Parts: sequence; structure tokens; C-alpha cells
Amino acid sequence: MTQTQERRPMIEADGLSKFYGPFAAARDVSFKVLQGELVAFLGPNGAGKSTTMKMLTGYIAPSEGEARIAGHNMMSDRIEGSRHLGYLPESGPLYMEMTPSGMLDFFAEARGLSGAKKRDRVEAVVDICDLSSVMYKSISKLSKGFKQRVGMSQALLHDPDVLILDEPTAGLDPNQIRGVRDAMRKLAETKTILLSTHILQEVEAMANRVVMINEGRLVYDGDVEGLRVRGNNDLDEAFYQLTHSDDHVEPSSA
Repeated sequence: MTQTQERRPMIEADGLSKFYGPFAAARDVSFKVLQGELVAFLGPNGAGKSTTMKMLTGYIAPSEGEARIAGHNMMSDRIEGSRHLGYLPESGPLYMEMTPSGMLDFFAEARGLSGAKKRDRVEAVVDICDLSSVMYKSISKLSKGFKQRVGMSQALLHDPDVLILDEPTAGLDPNQIRGVRDAMRKLAETKTILLSTHILQEVEAMANRVVMINEGRLVYDGDVEGLRVRGNNDLDEAFYQLTHSDDHVEPSSA
């Protein structure tokens, strides 16, 4: 297999737009995430990040354009595409009356897992998300950080090729954030990850590439070093420039 074949596009936004009457939540957003990439998805509040991620996952239908996961159109072939996808929305829904053990058991059965495969996958995600100490506690009693990790564990449960994560470290303390970063670096060795975050230090620590949108439009697609140059080595300054003016760099073809 050639290098090009090995690094095929796993997440594709092709001219995605979403209109609510005259308001454009996203307009003509196009980018690809190749197999094995960990890409940071940035933008200020209200920029259209969540809308774009929901279109990519098939949660909402685009007004224009196509979203593909592992080559599957997420409108016409959503079930097959979803088999390749793990999605963690910001403040994702949890069954508060359940324990993490009960919830993972429920989702495993819903995913068609059983027997040794079910046991192995539950054990794997408990280890990755460091949940062993809270497995039999009510989710309603857990800290925000542990709730976030429970949500991540169910996104990983079916061992998807692609992960789309919306603010996965929200509410975590510095030690927990470090653990999540380490886990995502390890996952990125075999998976493709699109990570939405507001924390620019996370971009530096983890991302291969940055995709940024503002007011529903793509304004940057490139590496972290390109942002540094733009902001005179200050990522905060680069973020400000790209989200407070019409000036932008041409997106890369990656």
C-alpha cells in the first residue's frame, strides 16, 4: 500500500453550509482530515464550530455540501459512516441515574458487542479514560471532569477509526488534562481526530494541523508554525487577527 493510500481522507467537509432563514451558521466550509492526523478545530464562540461538527457527524443535515466519514456520506449512508465514528459533543448527554459500568454495558449492547469482545472493549476504555475508581458510583454524583471522561469512554467503546471531540478537556484539572492529552496522542497513532478547543496550549501540545473558522467561514487551514508566524510567535495574537478582521490566509490543500 502506498503512503497516499495509507493516509486517505477520513473526515471530509465539502462545501458545507447551514442556513437558518437569512442567517448562515456555516458557509462553504471545506477541509479534509487525513488518516492519522490530529487536527485542532478553532474559532470564537458563535463561529460555527458546533454546527459544522454536527453536520460532519450527521446530527444535522447541511443546507448545501456534503460531509463524509471514512468515505461515507453522512446523510445518505449515515449508519455505515457512524460505525467508523466516535463523537463526543460538548456536555454530551449522560444517563445520570446509571453508573459508568451500567452505562458502558448498555452502550456496548446497543453497539452489538457481546462476550469477550464486549468485556475487552469496556476494559480498554476504562483504562484509557481512567475510570476504575468511579465505575460503580452514580454518574449524577461524579465531578464534571469524571462525567466528561465517561462521555469520552462511550465515544471510544466501539473502537472507531475517527473521533470528533468537542471540548474534551472542559472541566478537567491540570493532571486530568495531561492524562487526556497523553491518551489522545496515543489514540492518534491509529485513529483520526478532529478536536474542537478554546485552549491554544492544547493546540501546541497535540495538534498536527489547525483549521479555524470565523463567522461561519474557513479562515485558516495550516500548521501551528504558520499561526506563530502570523502572530509574531504569539498564538493568542494570531487567533485575534484571524477572528477580528476580514484578513485571512488561503487554506492549504491538505
